[in-house]
Amino acid sequence: MDDRLDRFLRVKLRTVGKKYAETRDSANRQMEEAREAYRNAQDTVLADLPRDEHGRAKIVCRRYVDRRAAPIDKEGRPKCFDPDHPACEGCVEDIREGTIETW
Repeated sequence: MDDRLDRFLRVKLRTVGKKYAETRDSANRQMEEAREAYRNAQDTVLADLPRDEHGRAKIVCRRYVDRRAAPIDKEGRPKCFDPDHPACEGCVEDIREGTIETW
């Protein structure tokens, strides 16, 4: 009886281990696909901004309410971004949402 129980437990534990590995791999693939989709969406928003002849985005600054051409980094922040200013935070949110005022 002990040999049968031992064999039964080994088979069941092996099956559970395989299911766990499959589930983990599937979750990892889904997370990587989600990350890639996010990066692609971010690049699309940044690519849709009008640019000047030097490749800088032509945006209207919310902080100083003026038109400016500013390079945008990979995080969607213009070079003039100040993390401590609420208008700059709003500007970055607008860039990410694709609602930034441009010229």
